Amino acid sequence: MPAAIAVADLSKSYGPIEAVRGVTFEVRQGEVFALLGPNGAGKTTIAEMLEGYREPTGGSAAVLGADPWKNDPAHKARLGIVLQSTSVDPFLTVRETIEMYSGFYPRPRPTDEVLELVDLTAKAGEKVRRLSGGQQRRLDVGVALAGDPELLFLDEPTSGFDPSARRNSWEMVKALAALDKTVFLTTHNMDEAQYLADRVAIINEGVIVAEGSPETIGARDTAETSIRFRTGVGAPVLPATFGAVASGDSVVLTTADPTRVLHELTGWAVAAGVSLDGLEVSKPSLEDVYLKLTEEQDS
Repeated sequence: MPAAIAVADLSKSYGPIEAVRGVTFEVRQGEVFALLGPNGAGKTTIAEMLEGYREPTGGSAAVLGADPWKNDPAHKARLGIVLQSTSVDPFLTVRETIEMYSGFYPRPRPTDEVLELVDLTAKAGEKVRRLSGGQQRRLDVGVALAGDPELLFLDEPTSGFDPSARRNSWEMVKALAALDKTVFLTTHNMDEAQYLADRVAIINEGVIVAEGSPETIGARDTAETSIRFRTGVGAPVLPATFGAVASGDSVVLTTADPTRVLHELTGWAVAAGVSLDGLEVSKPSLEDVYLKLTEEQDS
């Protein structure tokens, strides 16, 4: 299956400032791809070049097999775009807004289906100005879906959301992925990328520093496991063979064989009458990998 987006050595400079420095990646059809990075890393610049809003300084990109900078209306009709900040007429109703934008496309998605996808059916007759911030953001996505696009760009879609609104928006994106839409997502929210993305690329200072699934990026799947616990005051000293280190009021073991070490640890604790309070077993989180990769590049 051809890639929905194919980028090769793409770059963008503003005078002496290199915002994007020779990035290369692919987005497969039907996947959710997250471009993850801090503010100012180049995420929005890349998205805007792929959307056709900015021309690159160098390199190439194909979006749904076409050159995004030729401004072809037939190509534009295959895209849905949710910018960081948008504005629709506050005095129209939700339904009127979707219907108005649907009229710009040759084969729009039925309005009722769009309203259901973005969970605004109950608000269809409500004026836009009366919607909450989260509801207005869902309407932005509804506008992007009006033309029934093949590829959807979401630029920081939940920035500023409270936890409940953010979770509702995540479920909406999951529903879009279930319809075999390709989603290109830019975010600096680790949980968002972990929950939504099939694959992630981490960008820092205009350069992609890692790419892969949220589970394997930065060798998370092969990283050593940390075992953390507390033993309490007066507990026997853990045998030196465990290689434990103190971390605040906790003890931390690091191992590539957590099953064996846990068996030995709990066996020792039972024999010694020790309670392993707050026992946690974990691999590096996506945030841990992200911080490590971006700090390595900055150093």
